[in-house]
Amino acid sequence: MASGDDDDPDSSTHHETLTTIMFVTQYPVRPSIMSYDDVNHLSAKIKPKQQRVELEMAMNTTSPNYCRSKGEQIAFNVDGTGYDDSNTYASKLMDKQTFSSIQATTNTSRYAAAVFRKGELHITPLTGILQMRPSFSYLDKADNKTREREAANEGGDSSQDEAEEEAKAITVRFARPESEQARQRRIQSYEFLQKKQAEEPWIHLQYHAARDSRSEHERQYLFCQSVDASQNSELVKTPKEYLDMLMPPLTEEKFVKPVGPSNVLSMAQLRTLPLGDQVKTLMKNVKVMPFANLMGLLASGTDSTSVLRCIQQVALLVQGNWVVKSDVLYPKNTCSPLSGVPAEVLCRGRDFVLWRFTQERSVMRKEIASVIKLPPEDVKEFLEHVSTPRVNRGWEFLLPTDVDFIKKHQDIAHRQHMLWLGIQSKLEKVFNFSKEDFMPNNSPQPGPIQVSGEQRLKMAQERAQENQSSLQKDLDARKAGNGGHIQHELMGDTDVEAMDTSSSIPNGSVNGYSSGSPPDHANGTTPSSELQEFVTKTFRKHFVLTLNEFKRLLNLHLASMPAGWNVFPSVSDHMLQDAMLLCHCKQILVPFPSQSTLALDEQKVFGLWETGDDFDQHRRLLYDVFTRNYRIKRNLIQARLTQELGDAPKADIDRLLKECCICHAGMWYLKGTVQS
Repeated sequence: MASGDDDDPDSSTHHETLTTIMFVTQYPVRPSIMSYDDVNHLSAKIKPKQQRVELEMAMNTTSPNYCRSKGEQIAFNVDGTGYDDSNTYASKLMDKQTFSSIQATTNTSRYAAAVFRKGELHITPLTGILQMRPSFSYLDKADNKTREREAANEGGDSSQDEAEEEAKAITVRFARPESEQARQRRIQSYEFLQKKQAEEPWIHLQYHAARDSRSEHERQYLFCQSVDASQNSELVKTPKEYLDMLMPPLTEEKFVKPVGPSNVLSMAQLRTLPLGDQVKTLMKNVKVMPFANLMGLLASGTDSTSVLRCIQQVALLVQGNWVVKSDVLYPKNTCSPLSGVPAEVLCRGRDFVLWRFTQERSVMRKEIASVIKLPPEDVKEFLEHVSTPRVNRGWEFLLPTDVDFIKKHQDIAHRQHMLWLGIQSKLEKVFNFSKEDFMPNNSPQPGPIQVSGEQRLKMAQERAQENQSSLQKDLDARKAGNGGHIQHELMGDTDVEAMDTSSSIPNGSVNGYSSGSPPDHANGTTPSSELQEFVTKTFRKHFVLTLNEFKRLLNLHLASMPAGWNVFPSVSDHMLQDAMLLCHCKQILVPFPSQSTLALDEQKVFGLWETGDDFDQHRRLLYDVFTRNYRIKRNLIQARLTQELGDAPKADIDRLLKECCICHAGMWYLKGTVQS
């Protein structure tokens, strides 16, 4: 422990100094085993009002850890080559360092120094707790010296400058009265605080070491001098009550939650809420989100069934993604912050925008505005929540269709579909329109159900197994009853019905058909082994074919067969597509423009999906690229392959393009899809 007193012994008595000004000093940059007790203290000073203390301590320049050249360099930078009383380092060597204090806490009413002696606890309140840290003020002095030298070197033309400035006019301005707000800013400024600190003079102290006799004498004032038993009262408090008296609950230092930006969501605070409130808060902030992303934002282990129950309360399903409900964004009895339109009107307009996105991937802003008749800023806000503008394509929905969620949760998808039908009927009455007003001209209306390619493949396999035995029985019965007549029926009339195109798939279906029930394949027949063998051979040679091109190749094959020999029965479009799916081919959903000149069969593109070699993944990535555009530049294909498979060799890209694509006017198209 160290203590100090004023240089003037008559300025104050010892006990008054100890009881009124008592500090605890800490050295946070030094371990406790390396104290400064044995270090020579050169000087000490204090500013009591500001609770600032400075200690100057000698450095051991003979230590093997001391770099003498660095010490001389620092002393030269600070003092230069001159010798006077203002020098910081008189020995021309950095032989001392200064420690300056900062307050560890501004409120020490809960802290005291205690001494236990002879069964008595003596407590003395603290004035302050100070942390002593090294001061680097000598670096500021070195910078000032450098500026003075530079100014001296540039001072040769000062007489000329003074001559030029003799004729300058002087402008006199009067300061305006200072407002209260300006005064508060000035008081809180760094310059004002520095000036205020400089106004209090330093009081120089004499330092006494911890084991010095003067320090021992000062420590006696830590003990209470009054031992009159009449002044002591019996402790009638319980231990808990007594501790509460010593350590009262914090009132002035209550934890204040930091105020963040309004658009920032704290995940730590979010997870303290009930699950329903968590889902609602996330949807209000994000606006549109896939269900998988929502589960990723919630705490691990959260039950997905509970989340599904909550999400349906605050969001609607649009293209397999969840979009926050309008009445959640615009509660009742509120209005638009942009235009002041009531919340009820905003909800109807936004519901119309969301309903349009359940029908199409892209919408036109002018078309939306002409129907809902709301201010442009509100219409733009609706669209920005769930879509992004595309050149010459209007506003496209923000996320791709989440087909996986629709397949996995068909009951929820159906429930949401019925909910949208109810919303549609209300919107038709409010805005006086019908669904047919927004259907594209000359385009087939999609059916109510979309069946995937995997489902078609499974159904085809099941039909093949179910019909195999019944077909064999029927064939035997017809042979027994009709003799050789059966051969003519099996060959079929190729001139009349070589290719049935009456049951084609609507453009845009996902590897499937849009009717509610499986198609009738030539009166119950399924793709024969001969047809599947032809499909396999053809796609292993061409890799990518449109339905129209495949039918042309099939007709050529039939024409090349010997007269009277035809192993293929009557074949419909659906049977051909089932055969392709059974032979590891899949339909590629190429997004042709609405004004495309290709025929419907030319817009149905199929690609070989699986051959068993390592090059299958290259083809699948290529097919995925062409689901985003019907024509692609080579560098985009190369970038996608590099991103997914690493550095793709040029030979692999050349092989891939040769197998599956054709180049026209610098752009690459899938085979058979170049528009005339």
